[in-house]
This record gives sequence, structure tokens and C-alpha cells, in this order.
Amino acid sequence: MKKIAILFALLVVGTMAFAQDLKIDYQVNVAADDPANYFTFTGPIRYMAADKDTLDATTGASKAGSTHFFQPYLLDVKGKNTLPSGLRGLFLFAVAAKTQRTDDNLTATKADNGVITVQYIHRGTAYKLVTDTAGKFTFPKGDYARRAVGFIQGAGPQVLSTDFSANGTSAKADWAKIWDAKTPDGKEIKAGVAAKTGKILDDNGVAEAMFKWEGSLQVTLNGSILKIVGGLNAVKN
Repeated sequence: MKKIAILFALLVVGTMAFAQDLKIDYQVNVAADDPANYFTFTGPIRYMAADKDTLDATTGASKAGSTHFFQPYLLDVKGKNTLPSGLRGLFLFAVAAKTQRTDDNLTATKADNGVITVQYIHRGTAYKLVTDTAGKFTFPKGDYARRAVGFIQGAGPQVLSTDFSANGTSAKADWAKIWDAKTPDGKEIKAGVAAKTGKILDDNGVAEAMFKWEGSLQVTLNGSILKIVGGLNAVKN
């Protein structure tokens, strides 16, 4: 009995140490260049944090290094996603070059019922993140999806399948067609290029990851200012 009690105590302590808040504070203007964009996060991993990180116009990188400091919260040590890859990509808009927003057609809308939908296309993959009616991104399971709709070569612009864009550009992306499962996948995007359209895929963290994040992040959209604020707890899978 004594050994069982000691083992239980160790498990409880280990769980408490593991389940520390990851706090996030983020803002981006989805419609215009804005020096007020920022990304802040703090968590239980030493040195892996960033305070109001922004774009360094001189280097074209993030000033506080959030681009790579956030990776241990996105992936476990085996490289398995613990958060939606689309959420990580969304955070990068606050610290990326100004052209990223327009190149990727970052879009945010709010429905009458309070649901906020964020969509963009990066390197040929479309991402969609949808809140609940309270305007919250929920974890570990929320409404997050991705789909291969195009490709990119080198530093050139994205080329989308005409199934999803009338002229093959991200600016003319038809979101309704992208997220319509009836739009067929597996179609050649451009002759001579080894890239095909894909199925609509779940973009939540994977069940095989060593841990998952639980909780919610509050999302607001005031005009073109998108904000995400909140904290999550790490829980072993």
C-alpha cells in the first residue's frame, strides 16, 4: 500500500508540473499593414517565450525569435503536432513580412451568431480555423481544417488549381469550393509539376502526440483587427 501511495503521489506531482499554462496574446490587422501587430507567449519551457514580438523590417525575421521559440509548444519531441498547424501559421502573420498577408490572402469574417472564421493559403495549402459561437478556439478538438489546393516554386507566387481559383491566384480563392468535399481531390494542378489537389483534412493536433493542449483561446474581430488571447494547459495523452 505504501508503494502504491508513493507512486500515486509521484504521478500527481508529475501531472501538476506538466500542466502549466501556455499563455498567448496576439494581434494582427487582416486588411492592412500595421506596426501594431504582435505575438506574445509564455510557457513552462525555460527561455521559450516572446514578449510582444514583431517584424524586424531590417532582417525580415521576428525581433524576439518567436518564429522558432514557439516550436516546442507546437510539436512534441517526436515532431507530432499538438496544435493545429494552421494556428501556428496564423501566429506568424504578426511577425512576417508585410507581403505575407496579401500573398496568402489572409481573411477573417464574423457571422451574426458570433462565429469567427479565419482562412488563408500558404505554400499551396489552405487553412481554416473556426471559433464556436462564443468566439473561442477550443482544444484539444476544434473546427480546424486544411487542404492542398496549389503549389509554390522557389520565391514565386502560389499557383492554385482552377478548381479553387478562377485565375489560379490566392487572391481569387473561392473558399466555398475549397471547403466543399464534393470538389474532387487528386487533380493535377499544372502540367509538368508533381502537385495535385488534396482532400479536406482535420488540422487538430494528432492523437499520437505525447501530449495535448486543453482549454480555449478567446478570439475577437473588431473591424480588421483580429485578437487572440488566453491560456492552455498541457495534458499527457
